[in-house]
Amino acid sequence: MSAQGKGGATPPTGTNPLYDAILAGRARGDGTLLETADGRTVDDASFLELAAGFARALADAGAAPGDRIAVQVDKSWQALALYVGCLKGGFAFLPLNTAYTVRELEYFVGDAEPAALVVAPDSREAATPIAGGATVLTLDADGGGTLADAARAAIEAGASAGDPAVPRESDDLAAILYTSGTTGRSKGAMLTQGNLLSNASTLVDAWGFTERDVLLHQLPIFHTHGLFVACHTSLLSGARMLFHRAFDVDALIGAMPRATVLMGVPTFYVRLLADPRFDRALASSMRLFVSGSAPLLAETHRAFEERTGQRILERYGMTETNMNCSNPYEGERRAGTVGPPLPGVEARVLDGPFGAPVERGGTGTLHVRGPNVFAGYWRMPDKTAEELGEDGWFVTGDLASVDDDGYVTIVGRGKDLVIAGGYNVYPKEVESAIDELPGVVESAVVGAPHPDLGEAVVGFVVVDGGASGQAPDGEALLEALGDRIARYKRPRRLWVVDELPRNTMGKVQKNALRERVADLFSPSGESA
Repeated sequence: MSAQGKGGATPPTGTNPLYDAILAGRARGDGTLLETADGRTVDDASFLELAAGFARALADAGAAPGDRIAVQVDKSWQALALYVGCLKGGFAFLPLNTAYTVRELEYFVGDAEPAALVVAPDSREAATPIAGGATVLTLDADGGGTLADAARAAIEAGASAGDPAVPRESDDLAAILYTSGTTGRSKGAMLTQGNLLSNASTLVDAWGFTERDVLLHQLPIFHTHGLFVACHTSLLSGARMLFHRAFDVDALIGAMPRATVLMGVPTFYVRLLADPRFDRALASSMRLFVSGSAPLLAETHRAFEERTGQRILERYGMTETNMNCSNPYEGERRAGTVGPPLPGVEARVLDGPFGAPVERGGTGTLHVRGPNVFAGYWRMPDKTAEELGEDGWFVTGDLASVDDDGYVTIVGRGKDLVIAGGYNVYPKEVESAIDELPGVVESAVVGAPHPDLGEAVVGFVVVDGGASGQAPDGEALLEALGDRIARYKRPRRLWVVDELPRNTMGKVQKNALRERVADLFSPSGESA
């Protein structure tokens, strides 16, 4: 299924559309791609040469155009070069959260059936038994490992940035990013060359990116925000990046005078505001602060403006669509909204997933359409048909309203999704892990508003003491979760309750549980 919707023009097609656009973008700059936190400068030529080496090494390892390359490695400029190398070689890039356990990794590898699995060297032993038919290669945070060795050998054998890229079309697959639904089964969102290029080009224009920009990059690059939004806008515009491995307030403050743009999650801005060093003078070189991946509290928006004189630009996107809406770069940025749809993107609000249109200002299910909308879910045709219509409209599952000026406000999220610190946490997956623990009868997981993370994961559990008569308490259950799920998914708190609230149909009333924890992390919050 083509990812091209009716909301915008088809992005230009070259020999390899997205890779060609990156080459053209880098030609606009001064030859410098990025600077690492330790002061190392990486130029465009070295970066593109390594990308060519990765492309050749993966082909030599047996990967063919269209094959998936699964990658779970630490953030580094070499890891970014691996992504660009996959584009050049015609492979579908499959980035995986570095927090995933081997147990979680096994599902993604089994579902995607990649030609190669790239992991950190210290993960190779654990990853090999679950690799299936994939070749296991390694890449560490400093650019070493078996894949790096193979890339250097390929360069010595003649691979270069001047090698032609493998021909690709706009509808060819460029990446698969896994997301989840309430069933707990992860879905691979298929993103094409056209999806990614159309959205990147739109953002460069909408946010005024040029070769004079310096992006302060502290986001992970296994995620849409850090890879496809932050890196693509820089790569395509000729801008430079201050490329840090992880979020660090001290490093952020130290680097800000040399930057012009920051992309972050609400946590970034909350912690900046908590630091007295962050003031109007420090932010004076910055032209743009972007926030996404989780709701930004209106009070944070206002406090930021009071401190710096600048208004944060909040936008809205999804794994399946990249960015859909954005407050304007030039124009009114309204706290609590995510702005109008981006150029080429359409949005509508219906009464339920397939109901009638909702009147302007009313709340309903948000649908979007445009060239940014994904091609479907990997090997899930029924789920694709359920959420992506033949007319190109995608059912986001989010509840939203649109005002008279076209500004979209996300009112809530369907499917009970929790976004903690910018990461998606799907309650059903966490509940399944809790329910497997001895003594647990059932559980329910919800998000509690959190001043730093946006939301924190919390849970309620019904237990049975069994033959011993000694039922586990919340702390014991948290400890027993161990490495069953990634750390960011683990509940901050678990409460043992006699029963879960249900409606007359027997469905757990999660709204009632959310009300119990609505003020949990506020200064006056009390235990649920």
